[in-house]
Amino acid sequence: MPAVQRITSRNARFQLWEALLTNRKKRNQLGEFLVQGVRPISLAVEYGWPIHALLYDERRKLSGWAQELLRTTRAERVVMAPELLAELGEKTEGVPEVIAVVGLPTDDLGRIEVGGDFLGVLFDRPTTPGNIGSIIRSADAFGAHGMIISGHAADVYDPKSVRATTGSLFSLPSVRVPGPNEVMAWVKQQRDAGHPLVLVGTDEKGDADVYDFDLTQPVLLMVGNETTGLSSAWRELCDFTVSIPMTGAASSLNAANAATAVLYEAARQRIAAGQRSR
Repeated sequence: MPAVQRITSRNARFQLWEALLTNRKKRNQLGEFLVQGVRPISLAVEYGWPIHALLYDERRKLSGWAQELLRTTRAERVVMAPELLAELGEKTEGVPEVIAVVGLPTDDLGRIEVGGDFLGVLFDRPTTPGNIGSIIRSADAFGAHGMIISGHAADVYDPKSVRATTGSLFSLPSVRVPGPNEVMAWVKQQRDAGHPLVLVGTDEKGDADVYDFDLTQPVLLMVGNETTGLSSAWRELCDFTVSIPMTGAASSLNAANAATAVLYEAARQRIAAGQRSR
């Protein structure tokens, strides 16, 4: 039977978990982040992420899902006062049924599996956690194999990012890297292993419209910062750039929307190619 601890005041341990909500440095130091919601927690368990603790209120009638989670998951169980759970859940109305304290994975590009049908996304210096989460969700939905977050950026494990993924964070390997050097060494390694990755940047003045470019080949899609786009270093490293044809008064798309449009087109092309080959 996993250990049970009771926390009814804002003690030192509670304050550490509270810091995980806003302090990236603390998340990295402790190697943990907070997750709430049935689907995200269930996917974290399903995909084998380390669950360090499950926080809940024993005075509350728990759902069948929560009871099964507590019964089958090897993790410390922590009974908390409902007002403390509400603080960690960042909710002004309603208290989360369960909050999971989940271990951070390593930022190792080897976590991303590369094959002949590889599709991945690199997000260059994102400033908004919600955009990171939205792109992870789209990448997962359209069959991508991994996500890379490059440079001085918002954190993929920020609660806003985690919520925006709606659980896809746990099924899609997402790796933080300092910059191009680490990624290009990894790209060379993949090419040497027989996987000819093509680096494709999104740009309003691209070499081709996205639907005229072959996205069925192994592709690493490069998405730029929300304000300044791709850095000059990444632009120079792109093998090709593609643009998304638009009408109307809009001059550009939000980074997450642009990534979603290209990922959809990649999925469409790959489905069509599969149907032709039958």
